[in-house]
Amino acid sequence: MRIGILSRNASLYSTRRLQVAAEERGHQVFLIDTIRAAVQLSRVGPRRPHPRLTAVDGLIPRIGASITEYGLMVVRHYEGRGVVSTASASGIAYSRDKRLSQRLFSQVGLPVPRTLALYRADELLPGIESLGGYPVVLKQRRGTQGRGVVLLQGELAAQSVLDAWALQRKPLLLQEFIPEAEGRDIRVIVVGDRCVAAMQREAQAGEFRANLHQGGMARPIILSHEMRGLALRAARALELGVAGVDIIESGRGPLLLEANSSPGLEGIERASSEDVAGAIVIYLEALAARRQRRRRRRA
Repeated sequence: MRIGILSRNASLYSTRRLQVAAEERGHQVFLIDTIRAAVQLSRVGPRRPHPRLTAVDGLIPRIGASITEYGLMVVRHYEGRGVVSTASASGIAYSRDKRLSQRLFSQVGLPVPRTLALYRADELLPGIESLGGYPVVLKQRRGTQGRGVVLLQGELAAQSVLDAWALQRKPLLLQEFIPEAEGRDIRVIVVGDRCVAAMQREAQAGEFRANLHQGGMARPIILSHEMRGLALRAARALELGVAGVDIIESGRGPLLLEANSSPGLEGIERASSEDVAGAIVIYLEALAARRQRRRRRRA
């Protein structure tokens, strides 16, 4: 099988692990630079032939948040040519927009923290009041690894946000703070219809974000039946075959925070000792086999 890994950086742990896992299973691997592929596609015009991107049978998109639009363009190109992918273009788009993903979770009845979408600065203070007052969590609609997430503990912090917002004017999300979580959350890797690995992350002293990129510590954890079902339903709601699902424990049960379409593999593989990269490759093989069977039936 010819497998394309869509990535900007071939030296990243996740990219290297996926390449090794695929090659160990006898596949031919192509590392496709997302930006270069997108530039090729953007040059298509009425007088230009359609570019011939690397021909592959399956795709593993590893798209950074800063180049989401470029990545979506490339994934859609391959989808249009019948290439199976571990994440659909629509699923990637859903996961990158926190407002949209929260709405989708709510529509299918998944438990999430109380969240408000803010479009104007004058909505911030009434929004804080409607969530029960300080502290509250403020998030950018797009962001990963804990970036763009701040804890507002009082009026001074809120005023600083208002001053900054006057310059940027970007929609934001306001979310209730869950104090009983005590700076901990749970990352679950979903591959197909299985939760293949999980870890509990704990924020360092003085920090409320548990992300490993923000200095959090990780340890393995055995998922409850409820958390396992929640993670699987979250990935399904966003149409993601592979997802990193974040869950927080609250006094009213586990709550769904978000799902990442390109979850990092280093922290979860080391904490859980699970071969997540291998599971992703096996899932892609299954997708390709399923598509091949459908084609035979139609022939």
